[in-house]
Parts: sequence; structure tokens; C-alpha cells
Amino acid sequence: MKKAIIALGLIMFVCGLVGAQANRGGTMFVATRTVDLKAGTGFFARTNATLNYGDAVTVLQVSGKWIEVRSALNPSLNGWTATANLTARQIVPSSGTTATTREVALAGKGFDREVENTYRQTRGGLNYADVDKIEAITVNEAALLRFLQEGRLQIGD
Repeated sequence: MKKAIIALGLIMFVCGLVGAQANRGGTMFVATRTVDLKAGTGFFARTNATLNYGDAVTVLQVSGKWIEVRSALNPSLNGWTATANLTARQIVPSSGTTATTREVALAGKGFDREVENTYRQTRGGLNYADVDKIEAITVNEAALLRFLQEGRLQIGD
């Protein structure tokens, strides 16, 4: 019983943090390499605009795991994205950095060269070149939607 109460308290605390970070009118930042701002909350909704890593946005509204935002640099750019694509922490690259955009994005999520080296040492045989190849694969949304429809798979949100 004690564990259940502690777990419930922890869940409420985490939910409170997420809600506090995504308040209407608040500022958040793009935490992924790029993010598409959609016309609606569905994955296959039309893309209104694309923002880049670190771009500031103003929160317009939150609906479940989706958040409607407006670009701080160009207020004509707005739309919906998943809350996981944003962070409340301002992203400020250092002026003399030689890191790639990918490395900066991974470091922002807590994954850097040191963590990668530790994984290599403790989990021998992992092929990071294959991970890079997989990350480079892209599928356009029309082909993905056709695949889901032809396979009679549930599209979801």
C-alpha cells in the first residue's frame, strides 16, 4: 500500500512538471533536429511549417500529448506538434563549438560522446554505424499512410 501511494505521488509530481512546462503563453524550445508544425493533432495532418533545433515557440494550447505553438521568430508560423518535441529549457549553443546539430540534440537529451563510449565498452559488439544508417532512413508521409491503409493497420493519432 505504501509503495502504491508513493508511486501515485510520483506520477502526480511528474504530470505536474509536464503541465507546468507547457502553460499557455509560455515559451518552449524545439528539442529535436527539426519539428513539423501540423494543421491538426494527427500525425498525418498537413504540415504548416518546419522549425529547427533550439527555435523558441510560444504555447497557444495543450491537448493531451499535443501542443499548439507559434514561432517566436516568425509569428506567422504556427501549428501542432507532440509535446515530446519541445523542452522548457532554453538551448544555447556555445560560440566556439564544433559539435554537429545531431550531437547538440543528443546532448540536450543527455546522450553525448562519453555516454556512447560507455555503451561501447559495456555492451561490446554494438554497431553504431548501423544505427546511423537506420537514422538516415526517411519515408514520406504519403507512402507511410498508403502502407497503413493497404495493411489495414490502425492509424492512431
